[in-house]
Amino acid sequence: MESTVAQKLDAIYNLQLIDSRLDSILKVRGALPEEVQDLEDEIAGYETRLEKFQNDIASFEEDIKRFKENIKESEKLIKKYQEQQMNVRNNREYDAITKELELQDLEIQVSKKKIAEAGVKIDQKKADLEELENVMKDRQKDLDVKKNELDTIVAESEAEESKLMADREKAGKKIEERLIKSYTKIRANAKNGLAVVMVKRGACGGCFNTVPPQRQADIREKKKLIVCEHCGRILAGVEDEVEDETTKTKKRTSKA
Repeated sequence: MESTVAQKLDAIYNLQLIDSRLDSILKVRGALPEEVQDLEDEIAGYETRLEKFQNDIASFEEDIKRFKENIKESEKLIKKYQEQQMNVRNNREYDAITKELELQDLEIQVSKKKIAEAGVKIDQKKADLEELENVMKDRQKDLDVKKNELDTIVAESEAEESKLMADREKAGKKIEERLIKSYTKIRANAKNGLAVVMVKRGACGGCFNTVPPQRQADIREKKKLIVCEHCGRILAGVEDEVEDETTKTKKRTSKA
């Protein structure tokens, strides 16, 4: 059955009340969710860097292992060439073997230099690794504190939030999709999250600009959806000002 305008306004205003309560719950959490997320992202970045440092160290250690094997190989060849040198038949063979010995000696020197360079790089990477691990420990402590704080706050409002989310789902089903889209769009652009408001004391409950009397009369009738001409919020109704009982008593006393 087609809902009347009045029913649509009541339904969308009820949704606004639910969302406003959810907003107030989230407001209590403040920036904690974002801070927790930022810390988690920061630590994830550190873990990536940590893994890279570890891979770099492993790579340098592999290089050292390879250079040491090269040295062993060169030492074997030197021993072989030295034995051959003892049995040369002419100067040409002697010179050729001497060049091979010099080449292998140079290979050993280069390999030792590369080992020393890799060792320095490993020491630097290990120092960087240790520094990074200390930073990570500090940030992890910060994260644990903020997570515990957030978990405590969430636990306090968890039951109410779950109920409100269930209520919100039910309320949303009573509202046509087109109106929900408009509501969502207005809410996203509103600083206070209010998309549906009442006219209070002759003014829009969202932007507080004056609503003309004739327009208020139209809003009271609830025959069509009316939005504030200043902020675009949906005007759900007009709250008539109720005179405070204390004020009434004072007035009667003055008259007496």
